[in-house]
Amino acid sequence: MLARLLEPKVDIAYTFLRVMAGLLFEFHGVQKIFGVLTNIQPPVGTQLWFGGVIELTTGTLIALGAFTHQAAFLASGTMAVAYLQFHWRFHFGARFFPVVNQGEPALLYSVLFLYMACQGGGRWSIDARLRPPPSAYEES
Repeated sequence: MLARLLEPKVDIAYTFLRVMAGLLFEFHGVQKIFGVLTNIQPPVGTQLWFGGVIELTTGTLIALGAFTHQAAFLASGTMAVAYLQFHWRFHFGARFFPVVNQGEPALLYSVLFLYMACQGGGRWSIDARLRPPPSAYEES
């Protein structure tokens, strides 16, 4: 019964998820690049700064639903690298677990954006607006 009630809302829920995840990710980039609400601002040209540029750019594109496949794929890979390089660091023992190495957000973003890379922008996105309408006749 609950599934029947919620199923018609899948497009709305996915759009909300895409927009919120994109905006939250975008803000991480704003923090890194412009030093907003943080004491840490990496120097221009460093790996962390480039990560901020990627977060800002891909977060904006994902929120808008523009080039979603490509932007989400890049964001997913960026977060996988962030998790491996800055959180897990290939340590075994207690640091193996995301709750201990504080890598939960990076790991979650990585998986979430991988899903979005596969799914695309969805019904309410710039991608959907730019896609040509389906033709009434398809050639075989």
